[in-house]
Amino acid sequence: MAWLCRDCDSQEGANTENCPSCGSGRVVNHADLDHLSIAHIDCDAFYAAVEKRDNPDLRDKPVLIGGGTRGVVATCCYIARLHGVRSAMPMFKALKACPEAVVVRPRREAYSKASREVRAKFETLTPLVQMISIDEGFLDLSGTTHVNGATPAMALSRLSREIEAEIGITISIGLSENKYLAKMASEMDKPRGFGVLTVAEAPEYMAEKPIDFLHGVGKQHAKKLAKDGFYTVGDIQAAEQRELIRRYGDTGQWLHDRAFGIDRRRVRIDKERKSVSAERTFNTDISDQALLEDRLWQVCEETARRAKGVNVEGATITLKLKTKTFRTLTRSQTLTTPTQLAQTLFRVAKPMLARETNSGQAYRLIGIGLSHLEETRGDVRDLIDPQVEKRAKAERASDVARSKFGKAAVVTGRSIRLDQRDTSKS
Repeated sequence: MAWLCRDCDSQEGANTENCPSCGSGRVVNHADLDHLSIAHIDCDAFYAAVEKRDNPDLRDKPVLIGGGTRGVVATCCYIARLHGVRSAMPMFKALKACPEAVVVRPRREAYSKASREVRAKFETLTPLVQMISIDEGFLDLSGTTHVNGATPAMALSRLSREIEAEIGITISIGLSENKYLAKMASEMDKPRGFGVLTVAEAPEYMAEKPIDFLHGVGKQHAKKLAKDGFYTVGDIQAAEQRELIRRYGDTGQWLHDRAFGIDRRRVRIDKERKSVSAERTFNTDISDQALLEDRLWQVCEETARRAKGVNVEGATITLKLKTKTFRTLTRSQTLTTPTQLAQTLFRVAKPMLARETNSGQAYRLIGIGLSHLEETRGDVRDLIDPQVEKRAKAERASDVARSKFGKAAVVTGRSIRLDQRDTSKS
């Protein structure tokens, strides 16, 4: 059993709970500790940690980051979480749960600066760093033992102490054989944690967890799975892989893999794409809602085509409008599960557009953006509504036909109507 003291790097403790060299209880032991190399690192309560670092008077107080009593909690420190406060909670509810909390308005530049410093620390261990948000990232430390003069586990332990001492925040580490389990492990012992989880251990660890314990299974997805008799991760494990695929297609394969801790994604070092979008500027300003909806469909189709082309899907849909006086309006909605489908983009954006066209305002530009991106993993939202599933299959079939026979192989009624309008004006 490999053993490591996280405070002094001693490896002499065997199975003891405290380090015999320094007395620390911050030890980690695991049979495969010296053989794992995929890590997920998450900065603990990042925004709040930066605020407490920069203002020591806040150190022992519950801190909420957000925009005042009418806003929501962007994030909060662990002291506030003990009172039941959570991210995205309305601020008035958070203050009711924790009246003594201190509300701090976000300082984006301070957080961005700290994030850059953290990433620079990651890159001292390996060039294979994939940041997935401002405060978390994956590291692939395969083959770095000789370069770093330490196993990945020891190098990560030293890194956590450096970040705490030099940047003034704490991190939690997850170590495994793949990205999915590394992220899960990083959540096992927060804050200042160091979790280890292998593929061999994952099925038993997850078996009794509720189905939405799987990252990527939202509340609505979980409800649909529960109707089909899947309440726990163990229920998925007990199902035949072939049956899951028959029922849910690509999502069935994804459910099977994740329930057994299987993840074949690599740590990518390519520049992370933040969003996918498309927009159109009109020859003449448009105020007619029906025509704006037709133009909206066009940019939804183009955005979906671009998302599919780079194999991503996103959870946040943003409508962009520019008035004839060049004033830009944006309206956004975040979904419970990500999408790359034109029909989903249009369904979500259409009501947002309707709210902006009631006044008869004329617009010179319309656009759709998709952000909070992740790698495509199948149509999870198809499990919620069978009609959506049918439309999704039809859209995917149209994509295949266009790729074989050209864009004109399959066109929608809206597209034909627009082409006829444009032709009549030319």
